[in-house]
Amino acid sequence: MWYWLLLLTGFGFAVAGGTITITYLNFVPAGLSWIEFFLLIRTRLECYLFPLGILLITTALILMDD
Repeated sequence: MWYWLLLLTGFGFAVAGGTITITYLNFVPAGLSWIEFFLLIRTRLECYLFPLGILLITTALILMDD
């Protein structure tokens, strides 16, 4: 049961982080270059939720297999 909770938490983090990252993509047509976009993403803490969520999902799936 704990693995399912880890999986769902990771899924929530991945969705939240991915949505925020896609939202920040709206700055690119407004005149932000791709380099400036990646520098912006690097400084925003909430954008790190996506890789953290993917890591939690992967960990939960590996541990469920045992």
